Amino acid sequence: MRLYHTGKIEIQNPDIRYGRLNADFGQGFYLTPDLEFSYRWAGKDSVINVYEMNLDGLKLHEFKRDAEWLNYIFSNRRLKDTLDADVIIGPIANDTIYDTLGILSSGYLSQEEALRLLMIGPQYIQLVIKTDKARERLRWIESKANLMYEKYAEDLKKEQEEYQKLFAEEMERLT
Repeated sequence: MRLYHTGKIEIQNPDIRYGRLNADFGQGFYLTPDLEFSYRWAGKDSVINVYEMNLDGLKLHEFKRDAEWLNYIFSNRRLKDTLDADVIIGPIANDTIYDTLGILSSGYLSQEEALRLLMIGPQYIQLVIKTDKARERLRWIESKANLMYEKYAEDLKKEQEEYQKLFAEEMERLT
């Protein structure tokens, strides 16, 4: 499987214990199988790291954008990662995840309503390496400068504006 990681530096040997504990799928090394997504979300001076990974024999858990996915993200935001997996694959939570989970925690929205908000916009997939066993299967290929920044910057801006509009409309319907 070909995978990509966007960052400020070349990362030949990723550290699965570096990074936020309360990320979508908990602490680990995050990648995506979508090269276009990597470019789309990369900053002007970013580096796209390219890897290959063999998933055979690993404990995988794959999420869809549904209530199970929301519950797992919600647990991780509270530092309660309970899933036993080497690799987790699933949708990236949209940019309002913190606000949405805060509103859900306050009791203002039901879980179903919060999920409706999180379903807005395009779906991008992430893969997180959670264990050393999985990390050993990841092989760095190369890194590339983000020469596509100009091409994707305007597209990303338009996508974010459309998302904000749809989110506001859905919030109005819910309240």
